[in-house]
Order: sequence, then C-alpha cells, then structure tokens
Amino acid sequence: MSDHLNGVDVFVAAVECGSFAAAAERLHLTRSAVAKTIARIEARLEVRLFHRTTRSQSLTEDGQVYYERCSRALEELRMGEAALETGRREASGRLRVSMPVLFGRRCVAPVLAGMAASHPRLEIDLSFSDRPVDLIEDGFDLAIRNGDTGDGAGLMTRTISLQRMTVCASPDYVARHGTPQTLDDLMAHRAITYGRAGRIRTWRFPAPENNLLEVTPASRMRFDDLEAIADAAEAGHGLAWLPCWLIRERVHNGRLLPLLQDVPRLVFRTHALWPETPHLPLRVRLAIDALAAALPGSAEL
Repeated sequence: MSDHLNGVDVFVAAVECGSFAAAAERLHLTRSAVAKTIARIEARLEVRLFHRTTRSQSLTEDGQVYYERCSRALEELRMGEAALETGRREASGRLRVSMPVLFGRRCVAPVLAGMAASHPRLEIDLSFSDRPVDLIEDGFDLAIRNGDTGDGAGLMTRTISLQRMTVCASPDYVARHGTPQTLDDLMAHRAITYGRAGRIRTWRFPAPENNLLEVTPASRMRFDDLEAIADAAEAGHGLAWLPCWLIRERVHNGRLLPLLQDVPRLVFRTHALWPETPHLPLRVRLAIDALAAALPGSAEL
C-alpha cells in the first residue's frame, strides 16, 4: 500500500501548478525527478495521466479521475495531521510563507526565524515578492499582504498589524525649503514618490465621512523601493511619505523629521491570509499568533 502513495504529492503538485517545472520549484525537486515520478505512477497504473506536448500539458480522462481521488486523499492526510497537533505546542513540518519584499525582510522574517529557532522540527520556506500570489495554486501555507487583500475566495484572513504613514524630510531639506504646515503646502515642495509600472502612488490622508484625500506632490524622483525613498529623503532630495516602522530609527537618530504632525495620518492594515481548512495546522496558527504579537502597530514615532 505504501508504494501506492509514493509520488502522489508530486502528481497533485504537477496538476495544480500546471507544469512539471513549476511543480519541481514548489517541491524543491528537479524537473527530471518530477517527470520520472509521474512516469513510475503511469507505469504502475498502466494508464497515461497527462497529454504532453512541447508547449503544454493537460490531464487525460484517467488522470482527472486519479487527481480528484488523490487530492481528496492528501487533504484527508493534512486534516489528520492537523487534528493530531491539537493540544500540542511543538510545531513541525514545512511552513511556506509569501510576503512583501521590504516589510517581509525587515519585519516578518525575523519573527518567523525566531519561531523556527524555538521549534527544532519546523522548517520555514520564505518567499519575498511584492506581487500577490495564489496561495492554493502556488502551494503556500500563509501569505502576508499590506492593504487590500483582493479576492479572498477560499481564504481566511486576520489583521496582524496596523501601519501608520507619515510625511518626512531631512533636517537639511527643511532648513533650505521650509516646513509644510498644511496639505496644500505640499504642492510647493519637491517629493520622492513611489512608482511602479508607470503608475505613481498618491499620498493619501483621512478625510471626513471615511473618505480619503489624495495628494500628488511634484516629483522628479520616483522609485519602486521604499527604503531607497527613505535614503533619498535622508540625503535631502525632498519630502517622502513612508510607513512609521521604516523610518522610526532614522527619526530617533535625527536623520529624518516627521512633518504635518497635526494632520491625520493614514493607517492601513497588514493581513495574514491562509487557505480555508477545517483544521488549521499548528505551525500556521503559531506563525499567525507570533506575527500578530510582534509586528509593528499604529503607534506614533
């Protein structure tokens, strides 16, 4: 019976990922290893599971029937493992997490690395990308996302952090160009803005009746990296609109000054998302709890 289970996870991954190469990347195998595993299953079952060409692959009718049974069997196994973890506090297995690059590197990864150090049987596999991923298709246990979570179908979500934004500048810039007192004053200043794919992110501020006021200061410098924006602001090249957690140390050291202190600041949420399941694995639950306890809140600088 055990021989019948060998490679089932590889087959299911090949179906869900859409290609042997993508399945190999998810499972940390070579493409050749995935292909050989599928070939062994086909030989054992004496059926063809995939229609394969040089450009595409699709399931045969037998392959579709086999996939439906295998995916249900793997889900039952995962549910069984999660149920056995109930009441235990020792996380084990592999935890795959997707997160934004800078926030993940600066805030999320240290928390999860500390969690792994406290749970010797736990493996963590962290992926850093500012592009949203499909948790189920890409095989992630957990995703961290800032702001809008998009289509949450089939997903559970929990707010784990609040991020407060602030306008800031270097002491040198303020000495040369003055201190803005109102939002209207921003239009007379130079700014360093965030831009990606030809789109500039506007600066947003709370307005009455749960509305947002959008401001777009003049800018000759546009970066797609927040830390580079903070560096440019510290060098005196203009105003920047950045999360407090990113500039807190620079403010405390006097390298940046928070501005417009009397103007309400935008606060947005950081979410943890995970596939909906009757039994949440302990490693996922502990990771969410650890992040909610450790990540920066909406406190002032």
